[in-house]
Amino acid sequence: MTKTLTTAALSALALTMAAAPVSAQDAEVTLRCQHFLSPLGSIPRYFIEPWAEAIEEQSDGRIDVEIYPAMQLGGAPPALYDQIRDGVIDCGWAIPSYTPGRFPEAEAMELPFMTTMNAEDSSRAAWAFTQQYLAEQRFGDVQLMAVHVHGPGVIHLAGDPIEEIADFEGLQLRGPSRQANALLERLGATPVGMPVPAFPEALSRGVVDGGVIPWEVVPPLRVHELANSHTQIGGDRALYNTYFIWAMNRDVYEGLPDDLRAVIDANSGIETSADAGRAMDIGDTAGEETTAATGNTIVTLSDDVVAEMRAIGDEVIANWIEEMNGLGLDGAQIVEDARGYIAEYEGQIAEDM
Repeated sequence: MTKTLTTAALSALALTMAAAPVSAQDAEVTLRCQHFLSPLGSIPRYFIEPWAEAIEEQSDGRIDVEIYPAMQLGGAPPALYDQIRDGVIDCGWAIPSYTPGRFPEAEAMELPFMTTMNAEDSSRAAWAFTQQYLAEQRFGDVQLMAVHVHGPGVIHLAGDPIEEIADFEGLQLRGPSRQANALLERLGATPVGMPVPAFPEALSRGVVDGGVIPWEVVPPLRVHELANSHTQIGGDRALYNTYFIWAMNRDVYEGLPDDLRAVIDANSGIETSADAGRAMDIGDTAGEETTAATGNTIVTLSDDVVAEMRAIGDEVIANWIEEMNGLGLDGAQIVEDARGYIAEYEGQIAEDM
């Protein structure tokens, strides 16, 4: 039985445990998994909790998964990777770009206009890219179970919407990563980097004028109640993206009996990554609908403005390539391979149907 450990869930938890054929006390292994969102977020609701339920069912109750939202086990979001690696938690959901410079290749998936408007497709591509550039090279000290990206980023403002590039001038905008911030700066804004849980308070206090987040996280953060306008980016590529990992402590994974390790393996990989991306897509649809119902202004940029922005994004990419070259990496090849994987998996949902 998956346990999202919040006060509101305790009564439902007790009923479910009473009905379960195998109780948590009978489990051979308990996995304590942490993330930084509220339980209402798309990833907890549509990916992490279903994943945990699948693990428990397929292990016949021998694995019990405890889910701790909102960093209930302590620490801040940037600490999550190290918490997984060091065994502070058994598994967790982390954003590598919250520790800038540590996982440089991962930034390729966060470059301007790199990913598609569909997180499920792009998450398959992210998994394939990760296997080439990151799985052993950067993430070898944890057990990767999935990597994914979110859907298209949207610009949310406590003020009039952005409709042309000149509208960025003078705005203080929350950004999630180095590359998103580099793009915002090139567009004329002043980027303010912060983990997404800090965004609502910063917006409500006027520390920022707005920021970029995908639709799916708007309702859990109540951004639709703080912002007045929302600007979507048209075209076939996302303004920016954020790269996430779902990983397990390697010693815990390797210490499992072979048959239980096989359960983890069956719920890891490219299709598990696609599941995480699909959770983001589901949340995007709901988040946009919730925001539209408030009567807030929602605009989509014209093709001409998007073309201007993509040209500016190309400058950010060129700078990133040069920076990677300075680290002894082949920046141009990394970008080419990332684009190749995106193109390979683009439209796979339609093909599968």
